[in-house]
Amino acid sequence: MSGMAVAFFVPAVVFLTVVAPIWIFMHYRSKQKAQAALSEEEREELETLIERVEGMTGRIETLESILDAETPGWRRRADEAAR
Repeated sequence: MSGMAVAFFVPAVVFLTVVAPIWIFMHYRSKQKAQAALSEEEREELETLIERVEGMTGRIETLESILDAETPGWRRRADEAAR
């Protein structure tokens, strides 16, 4: 081989055996991480659901306090009925 061919061949072999596989691995790894993250639309939907849950939790606590005041022992009866 001539000197020019060796000067091209050796770096090409090093690139294809070392750099290219690492480069490809890192590329697809970053794509996978990007897909695993929530999109902006999904994040907004999740926040809306969290707000709804918080509202429902408050309503349930209010209903339970009303039942505690008006019907003492309702929890015990509900537990017995569930068995």
